[in-house]
Amino acid sequence: MYWVYVGILGPIARLWFTPTVKGLENIPPKGEMGIIASNHLAAIDDAIIPLTAPRMVHFMGKAEYFTGKGIKGRFKKFFFTTAGVFPVDRSGGSKALGALEAAREILEEGKLFGIHPEGTRTPDGKLYRGHTGVARLAFETGAPIIPVALTGTDKAQPTGTVFPHRHHCTITYGKPIHVDKIAAEDLTHDQIRELTDRMMAQIAQMSGQEYSDMYAQDRKKELKAQRDHGE
Repeated sequence: MYWVYVGILGPIARLWFTPTVKGLENIPPKGEMGIIASNHLAAIDDAIIPLTAPRMVHFMGKAEYFTGKGIKGRFKKFFFTTAGVFPVDRSGGSKALGALEAAREILEEGKLFGIHPEGTRTPDGKLYRGHTGVARLAFETGAPIIPVALTGTDKAQPTGTVFPHRHHCTITYGKPIHVDKIAAEDLTHDQIRELTDRMMAQIAQMSGQEYSDMYAQDRKKELKAQRDHGE
């Protein structure tokens, strides 16, 4: 279904979003692993990247995208499934570890794995602190990280919108960040954090977003508290 999406729906979507694509030469050739690490502006991001990448990209998506009811729920499930997104329970614990294990298997099969290091969509357009799972995967598998910057997808699909608007988008694939493969027991927190911050700095430079050194989830909680108190 992925190639049905790319081959049949792809041309329609490209006319709708008129994407500008930069840096395709930075994507590893077929048969080589790679981590596509992108900023996250809108739910449509996981569908825009497959339209522009020459290889299939396997994304994780929150389980809620696959369990909705009614026409809206069925459309979301169909859309993300055909775009190569697989559901992940984000409640943490062993379920989160299971998601990382699934990502590791994808990489070790010589495929591309896509992920948003911020962990959730930006609440205000800024780029937020990256979670360290991407760096850990890179070190443990030896996969290069390809930083990706998306612009315009938040205008194409503002929060709460199911069917995207017509709007121009830009996708920039940055130069790969190569790392040496290191066993999990030999990794240090400083190594993982430094790689994560380096990756996010490269994404910020490409996207032009203002960087905030806090997690997007924490910022969302702050904004909710402000709304609840009428601020």
